[in-house]
Amino acid sequence: MKKNVVVMLFLAVLLIVAGCGKPDEAGSAGGDSSGAAAGAGASETLAEAKEKGSITVGFANEKPYAYKTEDGTVTGEAVEIARVILKNLGINEMKAELTEFGSLIGGLQAKRFDMITAGMFVNPKRCEAVLFADPEYSIGEALAVKQGNSLQLKSYKDIASNKEAKVAVMTGAIEIGYLEGSGVPKDRIVQVPDQASAINALQAGRVQAITMTGPSLQAMLDSAEDSSIERVADFEQPVIDGKSVKGYGATAFRQADTEFQQAYNAELKKMKESGELLTILKKFGFTEQELPGDMTAEQLCQP
Repeated sequence: MKKNVVVMLFLAVLLIVAGCGKPDEAGSAGGDSSGAAAGAGASETLAEAKEKGSITVGFANEKPYAYKTEDGTVTGEAVEIARVILKNLGINEMKAELTEFGSLIGGLQAKRFDMITAGMFVNPKRCEAVLFADPEYSIGEALAVKQGNSLQLKSYKDIASNKEAKVAVMTGAIEIGYLEGSGVPKDRIVQVPDQASAINALQAGRVQAITMTGPSLQAMLDSAEDSSIERVADFEQPVIDGKSVKGYGATAFRQADTEFQQAYNAELKKMKESGELLTILKKFGFTEQELPGDMTAEQLCQP
């Protein structure tokens, strides 16, 4: 009897030890078995979405990339591009979930979302955490002047080298640093409270140029409907500390979802070639200047 009790106790200890070992291996952030298990599950994302006919997408509520209208409809540049691509992949229903921008990557990794798309710029640090598709658009600075561009201002450096040129920019905007970094004296940078005030300053002749990001400037020009103002078509993006300030936004997947990423890229390429991408972008204030060109996620992920 005592022997049986000892054997039973020994078996119980073995079961407890074995049971404690599995969570430790599977749950460890740095364990090999954890990465393999996560990768195996994540790599089936596309197939599962096709089978269900639906997919969960995380987005941050920020115009013009992704936002809800007053009637609750989810729209935006990134959302509409994703809808087209997903339908072409055989996934007709996109379940959109609103979250904070800073929670997008964490939500993707935790499998709250199957993909995220919300105007997120591709950079080497983010590439360590997620797998980006190729960019859908680019965002850089833009310049507007009076019709004819009499001072031939095509860059911030042109403004810096022309003593007659003053430029209006919103107080606190990042463009102030870019202008100063390009050599524009502070006394020729006219700070205004908002974008509308910048337009007014140019119309009144108090400045010879105004600057803000491309989509923002285009939206202001469309709203102003003033034929005496033109956007500088061949504007040269500023280079600060040896790097272009231009950013590229893209959809992101979990690292193991290479099949999904490749399929998404293939459909995105078709949209670029057919002109459908530009058609969607234009609906949200983008222009040909915001097209991503031949830039790829692989290039942008390089440190």
